[in-house]
Amino acid sequence: MLSFEEALARLLAAAPAVAEVESLSTRHADRRVLAQAQTATVDAPPLDNSAMDGYAVAVADVPRVGTCLPVTQRIPAGSVGSRLQPGSAARIFTGAPIPPGADAVVMQELCEHEAAAVRINHLPRSGEHIRRAGSDIAAGSEILACGQRLRPQDTALAASVGIASLPVFRRLRVAVLCTGNELRMPGETLPPGAIYNTNRFLLAALLERLGCIVHDAGAVADTLPATQAALRAAASDNDLVISSGGVSVGEEDHVRAAVELAGRLEMWKIAIKPGKPLAFGHLATDGREVPFVGLPGNPVSCLVTFVMLVRPLLLRMQGVRQVAPASYRLHADFDWPFPDARREFLRVRSNAGGGVELFGNQGSGVLTSTVWGDGLVDNAPQQVIRRGDVVSFTPFSALLD
Repeated sequence: MLSFEEALARLLAAAPAVAEVESLSTRHADRRVLAQAQTATVDAPPLDNSAMDGYAVAVADVPRVGTCLPVTQRIPAGSVGSRLQPGSAARIFTGAPIPPGADAVVMQELCEHEAAAVRINHLPRSGEHIRRAGSDIAAGSEILACGQRLRPQDTALAASVGIASLPVFRRLRVAVLCTGNELRMPGETLPPGAIYNTNRFLLAALLERLGCIVHDAGAVADTLPATQAALRAAASDNDLVISSGGVSVGEEDHVRAAVELAGRLEMWKIAIKPGKPLAFGHLATDGREVPFVGLPGNPVSCLVTFVMLVRPLLLRMQGVRQVAPASYRLHADFDWPFPDARREFLRVRSNAGGGVELFGNQGSGVLTSTVWGDGLVDNAPQQVIRRGDVVSFTPFSALLD
């Protein structure tokens, strides 16, 4: 069996990145992958402006606490004041440009307004409560790097320097099929021996969260001809094909043989738990090769192998440079005395004490563990965990988006 590191390296090395680029409104570019670095053409803020509601003054005109100055102008945000005359103050509001002649803003809570004058109950410092032009972004500086998956704050940053549209890589087209004669859809009658098709919902939702266009190829009967036909059809107009189930060694598991007939299988069996029977290869169609990933049928195994191996593959195919999820060092509030020889991903829940608690049943079919938990502990092969040990915790929030 391949180690987790070897499997991930092979997947990323074989990931064909999308080349097509489209221009998208900055408003609608959230979660898309930036195809070209973006540079600011203006300063942000564009002018020195007030960080507070208060009074713009010249420091030299306020030699002592209690100085009273006439208020000669009012400057709301969106307007430009005139030069501040010596010995006067300007009523100013947050975001409004600092008038020439002023070098500080005194917040209104430290002032007393008296008719057409203001009493300054504070000795201001030069530059106080003034946001300088270009203090956030200088014109000509790179604000967004190529290959980053855009977040709300990224699109906001682009908007702050007037960028109305962004070049992004096109969305990936991914086909999903589930194998098994036993599979039924929710709402259908469940005869003896049948189960509901959990993975169909799981995989579609995971892919859509990553911004993929999902082609739901449905359930496939447990026969070699049906599996071959489904894989061939799925590969015809997609960037990646994902299946669940049928990748083990049973007589009714036909995915491995179907992939070898339709292309080539390059990886099978990973030394992880849950998720050992993961397959990777390529399907030949229309003169091109389409990557294929066969995931285990047990729902927890399907989820774990997707977030730990398929998610980085998809991100790399989308053009993302940094694909590793964030992880944290927390202490274990549990014992794990009998580790596996494989690398384990344990379902846990973090707590207010900075620790993680273990779900009692770590079976690969126990989907409730993933709902109860909020992340995974990545445990090295044959690594005993004792209460209080520091463990590597990856939250689902870093894996499901």
